[in-house]
Amino acid sequence: MNSNWKLFIILLTASIFGIIAVIPYTLTLQGGLPQDLPVPIYVLRPVQIIQNTILFAFAIFIGLNLAKRVGLELPILEGWLEGKPIREHHKSILPISIGLGLVAGVLITGLDYLFSLAGSVINAPTSQLIPPAWQGFLASFYGGINEEILLRLFLMTLLVWIFFKIRKTNEGKPSKAGILLAIILAAIIFGAGHLPTVAAITALTPILISRVIMLNSIGGIIFGWLYWKKGLESAMIAHFSADIVLHVIPALLIGAVL
Repeated sequence: MNSNWKLFIILLTASIFGIIAVIPYTLTLQGGLPQDLPVPIYVLRPVQIIQNTILFAFAIFIGLNLAKRVGLELPILEGWLEGKPIREHHKSILPISIGLGLVAGVLITGLDYLFSLAGSVINAPTSQLIPPAWQGFLASFYGGINEEILLRLFLMTLLVWIFFKIRKTNEGKPSKAGILLAIILAAIIFGAGHLPTVAAITALTPILISRVIMLNSIGGIIFGWLYWKKGLESAMIAHFSADIVLHVIPALLIGAVL
């Protein structure tokens, strides 16, 4: 088995873990198990996991193949599979990945507060909005792994490849403008992808839609830049770090107050 297929299996296995890990968090946001389901939950849940696994298998397969064509990388995993020394590289990306992830989380939190002052709030009980810290911690793996696979490895890579086909440098590489445009477009789509979760707990309004897209696009731009400059693992670490700020720390603070 070549290293590309090994990398595919590693990412698919990680994505399945993320799919399962986020379930408690989403159930809390939805207020528990839905009532009057057409099929039993013990049948529905495995079907949903299988469907998501197929989606991620497709995204990983396409993303890995296109990434090689446009020079986007997973340097740690690729290096490890090829027997190259990766310890120094891993140590070099940790500070910037964690640091920018924390910055993204703080920026999103601060702007969210400003939006709340402007009247853009989610009208739902606090207990429903902020699941327990352990659920937020598990959900952070979904953000760091699954969302980065879908939005960076698949979508951003696909956009870079499309722009590469339209215009390339004299050296036959993707243009900087094309990569930056792909980062921004993927970030906006990343932000819009959070709308269904918000819609599940409150009614969407124009200002609320703007809030969700803008706040999540901040993270998307940072994670996209890291994917471009440092590799997908760096974007994953940053996204996980940002989600710890957004989903774990608020739950711990509320728990301390209560």
